[in-house]
Amino acid sequence: MDTSDALSSFAALSQDTRLQAFRLLVRAEPDGLPAGDIARQLGVPHNTLSAHLAVLARAGWVTSQRHSRTIVYRASLAHVNATVQFLVQDCCGGHPDVCTPTQSTGACPP
Repeated sequence: MDTSDALSSFAALSQDTRLQAFRLLVRAEPDGLPAGDIARQLGVPHNTLSAHLAVLARAGWVTSQRHSRTIVYRASLAHVNATVQFLVQDCCGGHPDVCTPTQSTGACPP
């Protein structure tokens, strides 16, 4: 991940409904949630949610899979991990022992 990718990712999360949707999907892992369920839980119209999920998908935060007439969304934990690694890549100024807790806990399972 480079700086431009990171900025695009953070911009996608910098809106309340998108952040709430992403956090809801993280809680729903590993199964994900149908778009209609996300809209109902957040109290957002379906067409508005669709636009927000498209922004999150373009930024890499969510993936989708069609199951018949339903689209199921999942949080991209690989993207979460890549973003966390980007944030801490220059951590500790040559003192890796200071970064050990960050590296050993990881953001999420792969």
